[in-house]
Amino acid sequence: MVSLCIKANNNSTIDYLMLHIGKINFENIVFVKKNFSKYTNIIVHYIGNNIPEFYNELASIITNCIIDKYEDSIIYKLLLLNYFYFDEIDMNIIKDNCKLLMENNHSDTASIENHINKYLWASVLRYISYNKAIFLDGFITFRISEYINCLDEILDFAVSQFVVNREYAEFIDMLRLYISSRTPCTEIIHLIYLNEEAILLDKQKNVITLAKNNLDKCYLSDISFSTNDYALNSLLTLLPSKLIIHLISPADDFINTLQVIFGNSASICTDCEICKIYKSLNKTKGSY
Repeated sequence: MVSLCIKANNNSTIDYLMLHIGKINFENIVFVKKNFSKYTNIIVHYIGNNIPEFYNELASIITNCIIDKYEDSIIYKLLLLNYFYFDEIDMNIIKDNCKLLMENNHSDTASIENHINKYLWASVLRYISYNKAIFLDGFITFRISEYINCLDEILDFAVSQFVVNREYAEFIDMLRLYISSRTPCTEIIHLIYLNEEAILLDKQKNVITLAKNNLDKCYLSDISFSTNDYALNSLLTLLPSKLIIHLISPADDFINTLQVIFGNSASICTDCEICKIYKSLNKTKGSY
């Protein structure tokens, strides 16, 4: 017979453990809950022969319990420790973003979630295999450093994303304010979006040379700019009262950004004469 005593002092945690231990599909398992003044003991006895599988099942239950009942508070404590300079609202946004990164099964982070959960499961299995009792709060504090380090790395990424997104939003707001405070300099500009690059045409359909002078500062000499950066720079210089975006290729973040910056001044076109010409040119070019 093997036995394990799980000590906890949180009613939600205790209910979770009792429920899931009761679902173990093994014979010869007996478990009981005993309440004490400061904590509750859940005592599990197994008198069968498949001891390794019993420990595997119990480790999975304890692992999932930690993830379900403790992971949010672990992430929050890491935030308070390493990113205390964010306010409460920002911390909650970062925490939620961290959870989304881990739960998003349609991205590469799904494998990260599985990876860190295996760290936790291995730590739990190793501990209960050599100890008769596990006090969850103490175990989480002192015995799952690999799991917490992995959470910390994901949290770092979530913080970086948050900072980049906030700086992007501030940059967009600045450009919108700049445009709204200026009188338009040009009546109409056509923007042809082809193969993720922008081509600008004036009212007479002549190609506009992209303005690069404002970006060629000495302190930016180590930064490389794309054609779309120069196109945006030109649009901010020309300040059209109407910007017609001709989508030959699908819209992406650059097009979405233009729509946010120029607001009602920007419109999307996919089937005018200009669109047909550039679609035809693109098809002809692709046939070579």
